[in-house]
Amino acid sequence: MSSVADAVVADAAKGRQPRMRRDERNIMDNSGFEELFGSTRLMAILRGLGVERSLAVSTTAWDLGIDVVELPIQTADDLEALRVVAAAGRERGKVVGAGTVVSHEHVGQAASAGAGFTVSPGLDLEIVRASHDAGMLSMPGVATASEVQLALTSGLTWLKAFPASLLGPEWLQAMRGPFPQATFVTTGGLNAQNAGDFLAAGARVVAVGSALEDPAQLPLLAALLEQGSTASR
Repeated sequence: MSSVADAVVADAAKGRQPRMRRDERNIMDNSGFEELFGSTRLMAILRGLGVERSLAVSTTAWDLGIDVVELPIQTADDLEALRVVAAAGRERGKVVGAGTVVSHEHVGQAASAGAGFTVSPGLDLEIVRASHDAGMLSMPGVATASEVQLALTSGLTWLKAFPASLLGPEWLQAMRGPFPQATFVTTGGLNAQNAGDFLAAGARVVAVGSALEDPAQLPLLAALLEQGSTASR
C-alpha cells in the first residue's frame, strides 16, 4: 500500500478526517517558457509547409523578431522539416518546438528531431511528463475552466488556449478572474488583424502562421512586436 493510502487508513482508524496529501510525482513545472519567450509577444506556427517553405518562413519570422517557432508534426515530411528548422535555429541561437504532440511516439520523434519544447492541442499530463523527462518544456492545450484548473494544480502555468478564434478574447478575460496565475498562449485562426485583440484581452503570446507569408501583414506584425518590446521596458 502507498504511503498516501497508509495515511488515509491511519486517520480513519483514529476517527479523524482523511488528510489530503499531494503526490509530488504529479507536480510539473513549465515556467521555463517565460525565459524562452522573453519579451516576444508573437510565436510562429508553421503547419504542413514542407522543408523548404518551413525554413524560408522560419527565417522570415526570425528576421522579423519572432524568436520562437513551432512546427506541428503529423507526417514524415513534418518531422524532416522540424529537423532542418531546428538545426537552422540552433545556428542562430533560436529554440524550435514540435506541435500537435499527442502521443509518446510524438514525444520521442520531437526529441530526436531536435525540438526544444512540445505543444499539445489538449491537456494530457502523461504527454507533459514524458516531454519533460525527455528534456523538453511542454505546453498543454486548454479550452475550459476545468482544464485550466487541473493544469495549474499540476504545476503547469503556461497554457495553450485552443482554438483561440472560437474561444474569443472574452474567454481570456473570463479566465483571468479565477486563474490570475495562468499564462496563456493563444493559437488557432489568428493573424495580424485579430492578434492585437487577444493581446489586449490578456494573452501573453499570440501564435500566427499564414500571416508570415502575406507581405501586407508583415508591417502589422512588426508593429505588434514593437508594442510588446516597448511594454516590457
